[in-house]
Formats: sequence, structure tokens, C-alpha cells
Amino acid sequence: MPDTGPAPEIVTIPCLKDNYAYLLHDRATGATAVIDVPDAAPVEAALAARGWHLTDIVITHHHWDHVDGVAALRAASGARVWGAAADAHRLPPLDHALTEGDQVVIGALRGHVIDVSGHTIGHIACHFPQANAVFTADSLMALGCGRLFEGTAAQMWDSLKKLAALPPETLVCSGHEYTMSNLRFARTIEPGNPALISRGMKIEAARAADRPTVPSVLSEELATNPFLRAADPGIAQHLGLAGQAPVDVFARIRSLKDSF
Repeated sequence: MPDTGPAPEIVTIPCLKDNYAYLLHDRATGATAVIDVPDAAPVEAALAARGWHLTDIVITHHHWDHVDGVAALRAASGARVWGAAADAHRLPPLDHALTEGDQVVIGALRGHVIDVSGHTIGHIACHFPQANAVFTADSLMALGCGRLFEGTAAQMWDSLKKLAALPPETLVCSGHEYTMSNLRFARTIEPGNPALISRGMKIEAARAADRPTVPSVLSEELATNPFLRAADPGIAQHLGLAGQAPVDVFARIRSLKDSF
């Protein structure tokens, strides 16, 4: 049966220079999670402003700008920490070590764990259907994807295909404000894409007003994000790769972005 409880609330919290953390609040039970903690202070301020108590911390991957505030928040709140079993050796201590297919339990909310290795090995995303949101950190980003620091192009392409298969109305809650740079690059891959032209104007207006460009909507990413569109024959032709496998087109796009 469909869930008929009160809709969860998501709060986007700017941190550091260009990071984002997210609060996920279950109105039915009062449970509140933070997804990634670049810095404890902005998260504590957001919790205090709403009168929420932090019950859970979800970590997507080990990079310092996603975990540096975990110890302080855990000490202040007693929150449980969830993270990937494959990454446990380089994460803060975990109460729950996760593998793909496991669930993250936040009050009455259930998040489905997805292995999205590529940016790092052991990177996870978490899809909460009741919140209509997936927390992707540095895997799928607004108009982009994470640089391949540890994984291969094939691993990242497989990860992106998993995320692309989620319901198109899903909110993509990614970890950085990189959208303007990603937009400039995307225009070099599909300069005539009408959806990208329209989205680009909205992104430019948002950043001019100092508004976040995330979360984005998966349907927008499917229509405009070059990294999700590597199977499009027009992109392959534009790159001189007509007839090549999508994973090879993706690898070329990622290589071009690395030197952009």
C-alpha cells in the first residue's frame, strides 16, 4: 500500500566553499538524519533553527569534505552512524555497515542503499522513496558526475545507469555546487540541446541570486546531463564515436571534462 504519512522534509545546507549536507526529517516520528557532514557548525545551526534532534548520520564516502564534521555531531547528539562496509576502514566508526540492497532506517523512513563506486570504491547512494529523493553526493551531480579518483569508467557508467533507472521525478541531492562549471562543459557536448539551453538559463539566474542549484530532478538530468546521455547517438557522433559502446562514449566525456 502507498505510504500515507506526512511527507518527509529535506533541508539543503551549504557547507565549506561549495559542499552541501542534507537533513532528512521524518515528521511522523521526529527522527532526523544528516547525509554527509563537511562541517558540523552549519548542520547544528540548521537543526537548532528547526528544533530537531539529530538521530542518524549517513556517510556516502570517505573524502574529508564529507566526513570532517561527523565526530563533533556524533559527540553532541549521540546519533547513529551509517556508512559503506567496503569503506569502513577509512570512515569514522560505524554503527551500521552497509552493502548494496541494505536499508537505512530513519524513523519510519526506509532508504535503499545503492553501490555507486567510481568516484571512489565503496561510494554509496541512498534512495528514500517516501521522500522522493536519492542522496548521491559525488556520484551523480547536477549536470555532472564525480571525477574517477579510484574507479573505472565502466564502474561509474554502471553506477549512473542504476541511478538513471530510478523514477524520473526523483530529487537528486548531490554534494557540491559545481553546476555552473558543469553547464559550461555540457554546452560543449550538446550545444543545440533545447532542454539544456532552457535549463542553463535557469541555472545562471539561480547562481546570480546566490541560490543553490541542487537538488535537481532526475528527469532534468536525463534530458541534459551529458554523463547520463552517453548512449545518445547524437552525442556519440558529435564526439566522433558513432557506433561505439555507451561506456566508451562515457569514458571520452569524462576524459574531456577532466581537462576542461
